[in-house]
Amino acid sequence: MKPFKYLDRMGGSYLRKWVPLSILTGIISGFGAIILYYAIIWATNLLLWFGAEYMPPSPVGEGSATVIPIGRPYLLPLITTLGGLLSGIIIYSLAPEAEGDGVDRAVDAFHNKQGEVRRRIPIIKLITSAITIGSGGSAGREGPAAQISAGFGSVLGKLLHLNVHDRRIIMAAGIGAGLGSIFKAPFGGAILGSEILYKRDFEVEALIPSFIASITGYSIFASVAGWMPVFGYLTGYAFTNPLELNFYAILGLLCGLVGILYVKTFYGLRTIFKKLKIPRILKPTLGGFLVGLMAIFLPQVMGMGYGWLQLAIDGNFVFLPFEIMLLLIFAKIFATALSVGSGGSGGVFAPSLVIGGMIGGVTWYIFHNLLSFSIASPAPFVIVGMMAFFGGVGKVPISVILMVGEMTGTYTLLVPSVIATILAYLISGDISIYESQVYARAQSMAHRAEYSVPLLEKLKVEDAMMESVITVRPNDMITKAAKIMADNRIKGLPVLKDNNLVGIITLIDILRIPDLQREKTTVEQVMSKKPIVTYPDESLYEAFEKMVGHEIGRLPVVDRSNPKKLIGIITRGDIGSRYELEVHSLLESAQ
Repeated sequence: MKPFKYLDRMGGSYLRKWVPLSILTGIISGFGAIILYYAIIWATNLLLWFGAEYMPPSPVGEGSATVIPIGRPYLLPLITTLGGLLSGIIIYSLAPEAEGDGVDRAVDAFHNKQGEVRRRIPIIKLITSAITIGSGGSAGREGPAAQISAGFGSVLGKLLHLNVHDRRIIMAAGIGAGLGSIFKAPFGGAILGSEILYKRDFEVEALIPSFIASITGYSIFASVAGWMPVFGYLTGYAFTNPLELNFYAILGLLCGLVGILYVKTFYGLRTIFKKLKIPRILKPTLGGFLVGLMAIFLPQVMGMGYGWLQLAIDGNFVFLPFEIMLLLIFAKIFATALSVGSGGSGGVFAPSLVIGGMIGGVTWYIFHNLLSFSIASPAPFVIVGMMAFFGGVGKVPISVILMVGEMTGTYTLLVPSVIATILAYLISGDISIYESQVYARAQSMAHRAEYSVPLLEKLKVEDAMMESVITVRPNDMITKAAKIMADNRIKGLPVLKDNNLVGIITLIDILRIPDLQREKTTVEQVMSKKPIVTYPDESLYEAFEKMVGHEIGRLPVVDRSNPKKLIGIITRGDIGSRYELEVHSLLESAQ
């Protein structure tokens, strides 16, 4: 008996099915997040601390935001290069899918690979991401956490013999649980798992499983790593002055513009790395070396950067002066592109928060010093900048507001966050840091069937048929028909006699005749004399069903009142082209 078949005997209830599956997914995600969390700490101690005597500052929820001078800065390029080399060897020898950002890979698997991830991917992703981040690569842990959890969800789906639809749902729940666990943000993580799949849509069916899985994973992870939010409990920053919304709107505009730069730089450098005529293993090695060179002069670019975000929130301009914050905005963009875009393993969520936070800190500093800005602390602008920037480049405006709120322990900045995030989201347009995102469910292979049938039933044959039809006569030689097909790149021709449809001949009909006999064979001898036809007022779905049912690729279109009168022809390609055109038109009108 296949596992979980008992669920069907329990009445097929949605909750009876998904509660145990979601809890199991959350348990796996929670323990996976714990292993990843400590693997990064271990790799950082081994590589950065042991090698260069440097430990990046941590946020208060994970340690201390203490800035330690680098003991051996000249070794940083060697360490980052070694990290890139080790990561490249493991990835390209065992699992090339583990390169780059884990969230993007998980999203791609959801849409295009039927929710399937190879079993080795979660383990390889965990190891290589720990090495990349632990050696100083500019990357985040959310990508690995999402791909690891999604991968385990996929494996679980296979073990339990779930169908393709349910595998996709459990994968989305795994993404939400992984993110909710590693960032101690179960609410935002759950919604993110459903929102991050699309630029303008939600995977609604995944919401309840994501909530259950995310809460379960968070409870397990926080029981070990602590319950304090990543950036502590930031209280006392209430929104009370509507005039301040103008300044938050400016912050949103800046986040949207810099977000466009971020995405274009990331994929531009990735394209350059792909074109380099060197072994793939050496590409993340080169990326690591270049990040190491940057780190000698600007160590803030290394790692996830959450400790530096904490300093920005705290307004510590001694260790994080205005000039460094401004420089870090652009340096972090390049460092992330070099670390992840070169083929290294890691996520882009954490670097995005750092970039957005620094934009917020710089904006506050300018307002405060030039305009005598009334807000005494940069914390509100740093927090809102984090939300707005990633909400724009990640196309997740709703979930990121909730998620960063959970990471900072405050929802008091909800109104300015919404203003800034929506502006950044709109300004960045369809540009996304996740190239595997699709615009909406109608464009996803996961939903193509459920959207295509109603749409094909709505469209008529007359909307897609070709009215200009090339025909042959019954007494023509099949060699003539073959030449017409070759010249016009078609595979079938209606046969007319006295302007009446009497049959149809296809390339397959001709190929059945031996070569030596074709010069003596007429069309009438090989044609189908009772062709399957369709009518202008029939739906494209009915026409397509006829093609599939009879295993043919085209249908003559005839007048319903006079079935011998040919008025057009329609092929499977015509139906597909008309469907794609209609979907594109619907999406454009939705924008």
